Amino acid sequence: MKAFGMVRLGFAIAGVLLAGLMLAQGPGGGMGLGFGGHRPPMERAFGLQGRWWNNPRVVERLKLTDEQRKAFDDIFLAHREKLIDLRASLQKTELALEPLMREDPPNEAKILAQIDKVAQARAELEKANAGFLLAIRAKLTTEQWKQLQADRASRAAEGPGGWRPGGPYRRPAPPPAVEPGAPAAPPPGAEQ
Repeated sequence: MKAFGMVRLGFAIAGVLLAGLMLAQGPGGGMGLGFGGHRPPMERAFGLQGRWWNNPRVVERLKLTDEQRKAFDDIFLAHREKLIDLRASLQKTELALEPLMREDPPNEAKILAQIDKVAQARAELEKANAGFLLAIRAKLTTEQWKQLQADRASRAAEGPGGWRPGGPYRRPAPPPAVEPGAPAAPPPGAEQ
């Protein structure tokens, strides 16, 4: 029975370490809070990260008004401090877990209690992030929301990264490759 408890403890520790690693990977976009490879459900619903309403291609594609963009900036500023505080709280609860995991032998009860605190801090951060995104969503028209969802679905169908040459929000296509030994193409506008 003790071996089962140690296995359970090992899985719990591995889960927290993995989640902490994902969060520590740096800004993944969004509010710059660094959710790593995991995007909270509300951010996945938008399909865009960061202050996307200032991207000229997004503004053009969604036909965002200056009033909407100002409202988005105001919402961002209103939520930013709380999100920063909640991110710091999450980091502190994760930090408190580290010495517990270094103890020999590890105290399973203390570790599991701290894991509960980490999970609660993460949940509070995700709820606040969802509140921010819901406030943004409320300022979009039905047509803009549908366009945003269609663009998100299109990027998701393209696979990881969502980048494809051409198309909205995409990098331009790279120039065609030149085969070794083939004559170089003349520069654009040069007489042939």
